[in-house]
Amino acid sequence: MPHTPPPHQETPATAFERLLTILHTLRTECPWDRKQTMETLRHLSIEEMYELGDAILENNLDEVKKELGDLMMHLVFYARIAEEQGAFDVVDVLNGVCDKLISRHPHVYGDVLAANEEDVKSNWEQLKLKEGNQSVLAGVPASLPALVKAYRIQDKVRGVGFDWEEKQQVWQKVEEELAEFKSEFDVTAAEAIDKEKAEAEFGDLLFSLVNYARFIGINPENALERTNKKFIKRFSHLEARAKAEGKSLKEMTLAEMDVFWEEAKKL
Repeated sequence: MPHTPPPHQETPATAFERLLTILHTLRTECPWDRKQTMETLRHLSIEEMYELGDAILENNLDEVKKELGDLMMHLVFYARIAEEQGAFDVVDVLNGVCDKLISRHPHVYGDVLAANEEDVKSNWEQLKLKEGNQSVLAGVPASLPALVKAYRIQDKVRGVGFDWEEKQQVWQKVEEELAEFKSEFDVTAAEAIDKEKAEAEFGDLLFSLVNYARFIGINPENALERTNKKFIKRFSHLEARAKAEGKSLKEMTLAEMDVFWEEAKKL
């Protein structure tokens, strides 16, 4: 017999309860929802995070709202599965994060002083070490994409004072790493002398560029993704213009393609 869906609610608490009720029903009545495990949901949750990231970069608040809802559903779903296994429930999850936030903000809920954002970050990292973390870097997930991981590593160690003092020092490091990367190439042949060493030096160069971006307040992941999106839009314009004129990109010269590319840049 069909279930009557719970009506819309007006407060955060009642709206959250509505989600819990719906998911409980789906978990027991829907064959797909009933079949899911934490492992089967994992890759779907990762996709939802990327979709939220895209919506944020596009400044599409309607999509941000939708993706936040999808993520909220996933979080409740994981808690529901854990409850069925007798591990924990959503109340444990919510109280756990509340307790952590209170303990990690002694400048709000205690008598610790924090004059600025850097003091807050420093206190946060020190508290995590006291709570049992073996390393400042223990909280950096191993599976993070390399660019994001580099940024998080640098931000973490900054929280305990391991950082450059001036941005000029960081830029000097970028130039130093660029010189070392270039030294691994035979300039006349434009080929790597030792690809393994060249790759290592390129990694050092990227790491130092990420460090400089962080130092001047630029998120390198966001910056690179915006460039990716810009390139895709311009190349799509190039493809559309070529198709409109009955031309194949493979048959066009670079100079011919560049005309359409410059059009895209002006757009």
